[in-house]
Amino acid sequence: MFVSETFTSIQGEGLLGGMPSHFIRTSGCNLRCRWCDTPYASWEPEGADRNASELIEDAVASGVRHVVVTGGEPLIQWEIGVLTRGLAAASLHVTVESAGTVDPAFHCDLLSLSPKTSNSDPSDRHSEKHRSLRLDHSPISRLMQRFPEYQLKFVVEGAEDLPEILELVAELGDVDRSRVLLMAQGRTPEEMAGRAPAVAALCLEYGFRYTPRLQLDLFGGGRGV
Repeated sequence: MFVSETFTSIQGEGLLGGMPSHFIRTSGCNLRCRWCDTPYASWEPEGADRNASELIEDAVASGVRHVVVTGGEPLIQWEIGVLTRGLAAASLHVTVESAGTVDPAFHCDLLSLSPKTSNSDPSDRHSEKHRSLRLDHSPISRLMQRFPEYQLKFVVEGAEDLPEILELVAELGDVDRSRVLLMAQGRTPEEMAGRAPAVAALCLEYGFRYTPRLQLDLFGGGRGV
């Protein structure tokens, strides 16, 4: 697997926010979000080839029970099934974070889906492919059927993003709104703070869950947090 970094930190987002967790960040992504906060794992992928058994050993040695496999887009990695099944066999709780554009065979205890809206569209040669991938919601639907323990996490810039989110939630059918998380777009604590009140107000209005980004509050962002 092509891996950008591994580290042990605090889960900053979602239903398990605040949980000590070991992170495995794969490198490489099939999307090109204009506001991507990990370009070193997406736009300009960096890292090294590491085998699944080594990654599992490192996760066990971390001493924490929760493991987060993230990216980039981890579901495009050929050994994602080997890695996630091995982590489960080691009695670790596995969260897999994905944009939901592909649906290979793998294991997870919590599927963290982050569907992309038009606020993610780049304005360059990648735009057409990016848009085509994010608009195909069939992989998301199949993944949610396979993994009832899920969360849908949306990056929100403002109220203008809500029509797309509401449309997708309706399209997916019987979605538990307590599992729909709205997160303010921001790569710095200052950007997050500027948008957070408006996003929280949208959660109150529509019955969605607000999620902070604790890694920005605690560590200021960057790699390895």
